[in-house]
This record gives sequence, C-alpha cells and structure tokens, in this order.
Amino acid sequence: MTATVTTDRPVDKSTRGTNRGSGDARRRLPRIPDRIRRGGLPYLLLLPAVLLELLIHVIPMVVGIVMSFRRLTQFFISNWGAAPWTGLDNYRVAVDFDAPIGEALLQSFFVTCAFTFFAVGLAWLFGVAAAIMLQESFRGRGFLRAVFLVPYALPVYAAVITWAFMFQRDNGMINHVLHDQLGLTDEPSFWLIGDNSIYALIIVSVWKGWPFAFLMLMAGLQNIPRELYEAASIDGAGVWQQIRRITMPSLRPVNQVLVLVLFLWTFNDFNTPYVLFGKAAPASADLISIHIYQSSFVTWNFGTGSAMSVLLLLFLLVVTAVYLFLTSRGRKGSHA
Repeated sequence: MTATVTTDRPVDKSTRGTNRGSGDARRRLPRIPDRIRRGGLPYLLLLPAVLLELLIHVIPMVVGIVMSFRRLTQFFISNWGAAPWTGLDNYRVAVDFDAPIGEALLQSFFVTCAFTFFAVGLAWLFGVAAAIMLQESFRGRGFLRAVFLVPYALPVYAAVITWAFMFQRDNGMINHVLHDQLGLTDEPSFWLIGDNSIYALIIVSVWKGWPFAFLMLMAGLQNIPRELYEAASIDGAGVWQQIRRITMPSLRPVNQVLVLVLFLWTFNDFNTPYVLFGKAAPASADLISIHIYQSSFVTWNFGTGSAMSVLLLLFLLVVTAVYLFLTSRGRKGSHA
C-alpha cells in the first residue's frame, strides 16, 4: 500500500495581498488624487455659482460698458457691433447739466437721493422699533413676528400691484379711508400722478423693506447678553437709557451692514416704481432707475442709457467705498 503525500504550493503572501487589493481597486471607483481633492474640490463646487454670476451679472455689465462708448440707437439693434464708436461723447451728454438730457438726469438723481433718504430712514426706524418691542417674551410674540415678515415674504410684483389698486383715486382703499370715512381731505387725491406720487412710492418702499431691517435687527438683539440689561436695571437705568447705552451700541455692527444694504437696494430699485407707475413715472417720482430705462428703451438711445448706467455704478461704488472706510475707521477708533 503506497501512501500518497500531497504538498500544497507555498503561497506568497505579498502576491496574494496584491491580487486581492487590485481586485478591490477594480471594483471601486477611481479615487481623486489627494492633492486635487484637497485643493481643487472647493473650487469645483463653486464653479456653478461662478458661471451663473458671470452669465447674469459680469458679462451683461461688460457689454453695457462697451455699449456706453457707441452711438447705439434703434438703427443698430440687429447689429449693435456696427454702431459707431463715439468714445466719451455719451458721458459728456449725460453730465452736461445745462442741456435737457443732463438736466433731467440731475433732477432724477436728486429725486432718488431724497427718496432713498426717507425710505431707508423710515424702514430702519420701523425695524428698530419692532425688534425692540418683540425683544421681551410675551404671549403672541411668535404670531407678531410672522405677521411682520409677511411683506418681506410676498412677491414684489403681487405686493406692488395690490398697492397700486389701493392708491386708485376713485375706488382705492386709501382715498376711501382718508376722504370718505375720516374726512381728512376735501376731495379724493391723486396718488399715482402728480406731486403725491413720491409719497406713494415711499410708503410702498418702506412697507416692502422694513421687515428685512426688523429681521436683521432682531437677530442682532439675540446676541446681547441679558445680564447687561439686568445690571443696568439694578443700577436704576430706565428703558430709554438701556436702549441708548446698551441696545444701540451693541447693534452698531449690524446697523452698519444693514444701512448699506438698504441704501443699495433702495437706490437701485426698479421693480417698485415700474410696477406702480408704469414706463413713464411722474416727475416727482422719477427715480434714476426708471429714468435710465426711459432713456434706453423709450427713446431708443441705448448708448446714452448705458453711459448713465455706468455713471450710476461708479457713484454707488464710490459711496460704498467711502462708507466702508468711514465705518471701519470709526470701529477701529472705538476699539482703541
């Protein structure tokens, strides 16, 4: 009887591990190199937003700047690249305040400045008052917060169209309350034409913008420690002293950003006057955004309208830079 002895072939462990690892690698998706993953992935995630920003803002802005150096009228709409190159002539026409075009632009600029001052100031004032009023906890505070944010949540066009109906002379709710019920006016007033149009525009802008100020200030109030108010109350400080000495200084960083954002939004506002008055706004409510629109799409002088837009952009950039410089300087001085 012969015994048969079988011996297994020695297996190289390193080879076995390599084979198994290569099989797992084939089953897995290819890995991004660590260097690219760490350095390039954040930029890859930002790429869609950057492309949209280029398509929506940067490229149209560059095209508008190029258009401002051309005599672009309705005769060159189909091929605006063939419009004659005029250099700075469109800018000279826009800033010639002795001529009708420049004088009208300057008047529109002053109207916009006055409108922005009152709209931003009242929106900020209402926002501060509402935020301070709802700072303390009481029954119904959540409901009031929701109600105060309704104007901010409503679509702009739907809200402004509703206001336009309420400002109607014969069947609007504003005249019905002021004239028919309260008897404050001798006759129904015109709100969408004439001198009263600027008041209607301010009312709608404040109603639309103050909830944003309320939301920002309410968030800022949450960061103020309650111990400061308790200590001030023990020391005998009243409500107004607490607001002056604690609340307003603590809200200074929030107010610096809030005022700038409200200013830019209000000064550039086009939707509100366009929906409220249409293409031709009254002289008292002729904001610069509507004026530029009329200069471009009503008179078909796109070159001059583009030059006005560039001048508006430069003005806002200068104002923003000066404002940021002054606020940062004041902040450094307060910390020193």
